[in-house]
Amino acid sequence: MRLSVFTSALVVSGLLASASVLSHAQQTNENDSTVVYSAEYFEQWAPVTALDMLNRIPGVGSATGGNFASNNSGRGLGGGGGNQILIDGKRVAGKSNEANSQLQRIAADKVRHIELIRGTSADLDVRGDQVVNIVLTEALASRTYAYEVNTDRYMDGHVQPGGKFSVNGTEGSFNYLLSAELEPRHDYRPSWENSILADGSPNDRIKEERVRDQYSKIVSANLSYLITDSSSARLNLLFENHDNTVDIDRSITDLTGSAPSTRIEREETPSDDHNWEIGGDYELRFDNDHLFKLLFIASEEVDNSERERFVLQSDGSEEKNLFVGSDSTQEEQIVRTSYSMGLFDGQDIEFGVERAQTTLDSSLRLGQPGSGPASDNHGGLTPVNLSLADSVVEEIRYEPFLFHNWQLSPTLALESQFVYEASEITQTGDVFNKREFSFVKPSFDLRWDVRPDVQLRATLAKRVLQLSFSDFVASSDTRDDDNNTMAGNANLSQEQVWRLNLGGEYRLPNDGGVIDGMVWYMRHLDVIERIDVTPPGSSNLQSANGNIGDGDMWGLELNGSVRMNMINMPNLLLTSSLRVRDSEIEDPFTGETRRFENFERGRLQLGFRHDIPSWRVNYGLNWNNRFEGNIERYDVNNVESMYGDPNVTAFLEFVTRNDIRIRFDARNATNNDQCRIRERYNGRIDTAAITEIEDYCTDAARVVSIKINGTF
Repeated sequence: MRLSVFTSALVVSGLLASASVLSHAQQTNENDSTVVYSAEYFEQWAPVTALDMLNRIPGVGSATGGNFASNNSGRGLGGGGGNQILIDGKRVAGKSNEANSQLQRIAADKVRHIELIRGTSADLDVRGDQVVNIVLTEALASRTYAYEVNTDRYMDGHVQPGGKFSVNGTEGSFNYLLSAELEPRHDYRPSWENSILADGSPNDRIKEERVRDQYSKIVSANLSYLITDSSSARLNLLFENHDNTVDIDRSITDLTGSAPSTRIEREETPSDDHNWEIGGDYELRFDNDHLFKLLFIASEEVDNSERERFVLQSDGSEEKNLFVGSDSTQEEQIVRTSYSMGLFDGQDIEFGVERAQTTLDSSLRLGQPGSGPASDNHGGLTPVNLSLADSVVEEIRYEPFLFHNWQLSPTLALESQFVYEASEITQTGDVFNKREFSFVKPSFDLRWDVRPDVQLRATLAKRVLQLSFSDFVASSDTRDDDNNTMAGNANLSQEQVWRLNLGGEYRLPNDGGVIDGMVWYMRHLDVIERIDVTPPGSSNLQSANGNIGDGDMWGLELNGSVRMNMINMPNLLLTSSLRVRDSEIEDPFTGETRRFENFERGRLQLGFRHDIPSWRVNYGLNWNNRFEGNIERYDVNNVESMYGDPNVTAFLEFVTRNDIRIRFDARNATNNDQCRIRERYNGRIDTAAITEIEDYCTDAARVVSIKINGTF
């Protein structure tokens, strides 16, 4: 019944919208395969921000109007891949404060047009499968203010308001975008676990409610100055504060005795979590059209937390039985300079060097009840010695690079990259370890514009993945209540990847949409997964992330974003995505060939977005589900298998005549469950027997929200 009502509403609204055709289709520049969408193209949808405009472009925006999808698989400022964003042809020198976060702060009336750059050039500040360039109007005659007020309601009945405010404008040659945000980040996660022993008899039942009480406070500034007609500079500033407290109420019912008995636990984890970032760039174009660029980023991220667990006693009092204090500060400084120039007709190069320094200062304290002296620094409990609990990890990296772009013919372009990486990793504190690394990272990207609407692509690239410095040190274990901490590994090496992509894109006539596909193969070297780090002679098994060897991945990806012109509903955009993947690697514990850990077999996504311009209404839905089976994580004494329900998001949006947008969202609309089965062994998984099987599920609780935003 509900489906028939929904279908009828869809058909009726489609007929109402049939008279509103896409009167401003995109223009194609056949010389460089760039697709241009003018500001007039978007007027029928009454967009409020640049993000609204981007979400109307087939093959770019999401069905439910979320953030623009991007993927940076490399390291530092030179990594590429996926989709990338430029604003007025320039990248935003930032990581947290990057172009994606600016799209909802830029008023739609400040956008002249949007370019989809499908080719390559030395003038591009970023490289990817597709580069989106948001071109703003030449002059902002007056200041523009953007605002948003919102309220989220969570499944536990908690209601939390928030808001955003930004101002952008121009004073002569000086452009600015200033913003402040207060965003609700409350989270409610009920969960339950049933476990059985090896003989199938009941072991225990655990029920838990996890509540995170958090606000994100963000202030940022994006400044640019046109020094001369040939030189310009930009500066980006960001500060974020995410202080939050996680409260957990847990009941554990023991089912092994003659009568069930229940233990009540409570946990508190207050934290101080904040970060800042400063990024900037300078550009100078010479009379001979050569270009010099300088970019830099400096950032700091602080994450301090104290986890305490209490057990309810029979007399109503509480007894503390766990304290985990974690303090970490990560700093990063990156400087990149480059020089680009033309060589011959149809050829240009860019060369330069990047230097990065990344530092993690980490401290972990574990306190438990014991016979030793208590310590106030360990929550009033007895300190427990931990390996690699106090460490400073520092990496200094240099990357000289050379990019060569060659327009082999009017329809065939080749970009070649040659990057040499030299780095030094030093760990001090509980251990001293100093190592040097060097890698050669070539990359070749061939693009053939068979026709203006058809492009074929082939890419062969070597990448070095970014290390997680938290893997070098002991850390708090939030995955397993039986293990309060995770060991670190001071001997980690970078994971390397060779990737081959073969794909193509077809843009349907009359702005009908985009269909693209790709097959890919990846060879991973020095894969990082769990390894055994148990001290010799110890019966207390320990594991940490470490290099386990080499492995292979391969897969198929198909994407479609199609307007329903064929049924006279051009404002109905259907989106779909299919991923099919497989992999194999040798398990370090058993020696057997298996899939990579937590590696999905594939994923199917279906969605739609329907605009009714005459009503100034649009709505949409996205359904996303992974293919279940053999999604596993292997550890020294347990194996985890993952499964879960599809994820559904939906929205309804209305834009008033004075361009105020009112939006209703439902995240996790179907209240989906995400589950895990963990098999525990009484020793190493290759030699021991199973002692317990845990079946755990958590409810990704639904969140509904209302957002009202506009500009003036």
